[in-house]
Parts: sequence; C-alpha cells; structure tokens
Amino acid sequence: MAPKQKTPKVSRNPDLVRGIGKYSRSKMYHKRGLWAIKAKNGGVFPRHDAKPKDTTAAEKPPKFYPADDVKKPLVNKRKPKSTKLRASITPGTVLIILAGRFKGKRVVFLKQLPSGLLLVTGPFKINGVPLRRVNQSYVIGTTTKVDVSGVNLEKFDDKYFAKEVQKKKKKGEGEFFEAEKEEKNVIPAEKKDDQKAVDSALIKSIEGVPELKAYLGARFSLKAGMKPHELVF
Repeated sequence: MAPKQKTPKVSRNPDLVRGIGKYSRSKMYHKRGLWAIKAKNGGVFPRHDAKPKDTTAAEKPPKFYPADDVKKPLVNKRKPKSTKLRASITPGTVLIILAGRFKGKRVVFLKQLPSGLLLVTGPFKINGVPLRRVNQSYVIGTTTKVDVSGVNLEKFDDKYFAKEVQKKKKKGEGEFFEAEKEEKNVIPAEKKDDQKAVDSALIKSIEGVPELKAYLGARFSLKAGMKPHELVF
C-alpha cells in the first residue's frame, strides 16, 4: 500500500527570503480579518477562560530519577491460611515434646488455637508441665489417647497467654550503683485455678486407665542402639 502524500501547507504570507515576509504586519492585519473580530467585541479581542485542570488525570512521571532512594511499602497480597493440623494429632492424644524447657516430657493435647499452636498440659500435678502453647513441629504424636470430653476449654485462646508489657523505671544516681534484686514473675491466682480445674478433669480419666499415670510421669529418652525411625510410639 502506497503511503499517503501530505498536501504542502500554504502560508498566507510567503517568505521572500528567510525571515522576511511578502506582506507587512498591517497588511496581514487586514488580510486575516482581525479588524472585524475586534469591531464585534467593542474594540477588544475576545478572551476565553482557561479550562479547569482535570485532577483525576494521572500525573506525569518526573523527568529525572531522585538522587536518594525513596522507600515504598510493598503490597502484601498474601492471604493468611490456617495451620493444618497433623492427622496423627487429635484432642486427647499424648504428645512427646522434643525441644525447650520441657524436652522429653509427655503431655496431653487439648485443642488447636487460632494461631495454629497446640494447647497442651502435663497435667501439672503429674509431670510438672502447665497449660502452655507448643508448635506442632516440635512434638511427636503417640497412639496413646486420653478422654478430654469433660474438660472445659472455652476460655483458652492466644490472648490468654499474652504477657503484659511492664514499663521500665528510670534509675536515679543513687540507685545506679546499687544491686537490684530481680523480681520473679508471679502467676495470677486466676490462672492457678484454671490449671487446677483442667487437671482435676483430666486426672479422673487418666486414673481410669491402668499405668497411664506412670506413663505420663516418665520422661522419654533414647538409649544406645535404639533407632528413632523404627520406633512405634
């Protein structure tokens, strides 16, 4: 397809030489009819109001990059998913803790909290493990189960285990060199009562199974020659 030929633009005042037109400025004033436009508007050229700027239009990007890096927050498009519980872990399953302060202890799984952590207890009266949250990646599920149908767990959630932030007091000049005794965390009486209520309901069902109380009280450990991958818990 042949390209379209553009018609050459014809000027009303052609140049005789570069920069010098054929007609003078006053001649072009009459030729363009500017005198008639001025006469219609009372001897003044009409003026049009400037159009309002469209604020909704996208702003043009700057011509140059900024000298310093401008930090922009990243948009998090990830949707939170609830942690999937292992099929071997169900309410009442006896778990073995593999890490932390109570490593090797056997505990009873009560329920999964909204954060995905597991709510477990020893019970405290049997092996000294209180109500606490544990990540399921640090426990081994066993085939032993305890009946937890009689335990009321409605009030236990992630907020129940949240720690209160204590403000640090500024030390004076005299107290700076004095040795201060560390204050131990005092457990509220309400939480102690909750622990007793859970333990009393669990111990009733534990005592109904022979040797289960001794099993929960014993610490799990591996001996020489034992192969963990071949063990059946």
